[in-house]
Amino acid sequence: MTKMAWLVAAALAFAVGCQPADRGAAANVEYLQLPMYEGQDLPFSAAVRVDNMLYLSGIIGLAPGELKPVPGGVRAEAERALEMMKAQLESFGSSMDRVVKCTVFLVDESDRDAFNEVYVTYFKQKPARSGVTVSGLALGARLELECIAAMN
Repeated sequence: MTKMAWLVAAALAFAVGCQPADRGAAANVEYLQLPMYEGQDLPFSAAVRVDNMLYLSGIIGLAPGELKPVPGGVRAEAERALEMMKAQLESFGSSMDRVVKCTVFLVDESDRDAFNEVYVTYFKQKPARSGVTVSGLALGARLELECIAAMN
């Protein structure tokens, strides 16, 4: 088999293997909102459950009861955001142990080490993760987190 024929066969096998087992079955989708945000006509859901997976929207480490980040820099924001993530996961029927993927958005790349020092304390197993540096985040935050988790 030539190299090209092998690549085509491998791509075809991958494409066939990625197809859902039952193409007629519709995913069970539920759009979830936290009680404190219900009726506020936000342009997003706090989370979306698709079958047994939970997709959380971005979380900023906000000071309790305020629309501004907690004081104390990236470590304080990371701890608050992770505590909020933990609470949201639990309220929607999952947990930090069930997180399979996180994305972190940082305003300053030099904050990555400080963020990581806090982040690793929240996970027994290390979920897959992506991280990007951005030019700015809502409400002047230094970081934002989002995650995907399996349901309990």
